[in-house]
Amino acid sequence: MHRPGLWDQPEEAQKLMQELSRYQGKVKTFSELSRAIEDVAVLWQLAVEDDDPGCEAEIAGGVRQLAETFDRLELEILLSGPYDRNNAIMTLHAGTGGTEAMDWVQMLYRMYVRWGERQGYKIDTLDLLPGDEAGVKSVTFSLMGENAFGYAKAEKGVHRLVRISPFDASGRRHTSFAAVDVIPEVANDGEITINSEELKVDTYRSGGAGGQHVNKTDSAVRMTHIPTGIVVQCQSERSQIQNRASCMRVLQAKLLERQIKEQEMELSELRGEQQEIAWGSQIRSYVFQPYSLVKDHRTNAETGNVSAVMDGELAEFIAAYLQQNKMM
Repeated sequence: MHRPGLWDQPEEAQKLMQELSRYQGKVKTFSELSRAIEDVAVLWQLAVEDDDPGCEAEIAGGVRQLAETFDRLELEILLSGPYDRNNAIMTLHAGTGGTEAMDWVQMLYRMYVRWGERQGYKIDTLDLLPGDEAGVKSVTFSLMGENAFGYAKAEKGVHRLVRISPFDASGRRHTSFAAVDVIPEVANDGEITINSEELKVDTYRSGGAGGQHVNKTDSAVRMTHIPTGIVVQCQSERSQIQNRASCMRVLQAKLLERQIKEQEMELSELRGEQQEIAWGSQIRSYVFQPYSLVKDHRTNAETGNVSAVMDGELAEFIAAYLQQNKMM
């Protein structure tokens, strides 16, 4: 960082600053953990020497906190993928189920926002298409923070809801589906380059709530990558320039995902593997009635506390997924 002329290249300097900050955070975590272990050990030693049972609750609490920290750090070790440290871009789409499915998307959206807040991530909603009667047809948002993609990738797939629908006057039980897509945001380091001549950019007026500004200026942006046909759109920001920048972030991420899938397909052909790429294979079921259960069909992790899961407590499911896939 003290190299002369470093700041003559602002992008490289910024990248180094981020890397330095990441390592400083790891050193700080290690130092704090070491002190916490020493504090609990000293407290235990004093309690034994003084034969003081009054310290038992404090020691037990300290050990529990240490165990939780160790569990979290062990989980981070499993994030060894090339893009696990990156920000994540999540897209939710309503599937079979009509208005009920759109309400399910809105519920999942709230769940992931609450989970992201628990993780300390910054959340930026890039595009949201409201349902015709209620809920959300689709929503795209980014989770910005260290290891966001590494954790969020566990949520990719079809999520199934079973409950008595509030939109059914007869009070019947309904099954609805929503698809969750998760891709890593690409660092602006030239890994994914986009030629401006290969882009078609359209502007239009934003829809939905947003005060007087919305619907009065062509601030929303739709961007089409002509060679691949990939289309992305953003309308959450108040200026067209900001929405263009957001669209480019999403487009780069989608092109990276396409590149990764092509590489995986080539490897599968070389290995002779047959992999099904299908919409309909659900990864998790959320049952509200006739009983309460959330079960992940990949790992068999489950809990009866549906309300806690819907409030963003996903650690158990994400940990089980990462543990299962640690050798893959």
